[in-house]
Amino acid sequence: MSTLEVRLGEYLAMRRALGYGLARQEKLLAQYLAFLADRGESQVTIASALVWAKLPAGGEAWWSYRLGAIRPFARYLVSVGDRGEVPANDLLPDRPHRAVPYLYSETQIVALMAAAETLGTSHRTATIQTLIGLLAVTGMRVGEAIGLDCDDFDKQHGVLIVRHGKLAKSRELPLHESTVTALGAYLARRDRPRGPAGETALLTSMAGTRLLVSNVWAAFATVRNRAGIEPRSERCRPRIHDARHSYAVATIIDAQRSGRDVGATLTLLSTYLGHVNPKSTYWYLEAAPDLMAAAGEQLERYLEDLR
Repeated sequence: MSTLEVRLGEYLAMRRALGYGLARQEKLLAQYLAFLADRGESQVTIASALVWAKLPAGGEAWWSYRLGAIRPFARYLVSVGDRGEVPANDLLPDRPHRAVPYLYSETQIVALMAAAETLGTSHRTATIQTLIGLLAVTGMRVGEAIGLDCDDFDKQHGVLIVRHGKLAKSRELPLHESTVTALGAYLARRDRPRGPAGETALLTSMAGTRLLVSNVWAAFATVRNRAGIEPRSERCRPRIHDARHSYAVATIIDAQRSGRDVGATLTLLSTYLGHVNPKSTYWYLEAAPDLMAAAGEQLERYLEDLR
């Protein structure tokens, strides 16, 4: 094993101890070290990093991502006293093109759930309806929802436990009584397939196994099309993840219109969504005309009180 390979193991262990997954970065860095070995090089250099990052066919965003995997590893090597060069931040800079959130109305959520009736078996329909409803009323990530186990649902206390959140963070989500009832009814369905021994998933496929995210995306695309929900622009296309954005915006609008402390609500919302820092929650509130309209209504009420 080369010195760089040993250092890579140390680097990954250190970062993972801080809560990072780094599965893709590990794969990319291993490929880069193999590239260096083929060239007979034993240290990270800016020149080799640039050549490797731009090897595959693809756009600038992918090149930037590949170089971005090398950059922190190179900093680690320098910090432990190894020779090497750190690519500057302005080399192959990332130019983010974030999608504009598609904010679903309550009517559209109902339409999506109704369209799930066309998916085939009654269990598949119930599963996708439950998933869409759960995302809409909790703002969970799709991966968190399909990662739920039956034991993560505490019906007695009306709580869901998210054990596999981003950065390995877990959290508890208090649920509305109607959500508790819906989840309880889903788990009690007579057509729920018996899964393989040891299967603990709350949301299951027709085979009784845990849902695959690729199958969830495909099912959502089907119900979205059948519900007649169209893109608003090239960058604003309806995705299943946008249920999370919609939940965040609706929560803040409700706080504004009911006169609650928006700052305090934002802090609670950040915790509920599983964000480490409230700054991460602000992205979910950008580009939301309804939110700006609610803010305008609040301002008008304030000005009327001054008269």
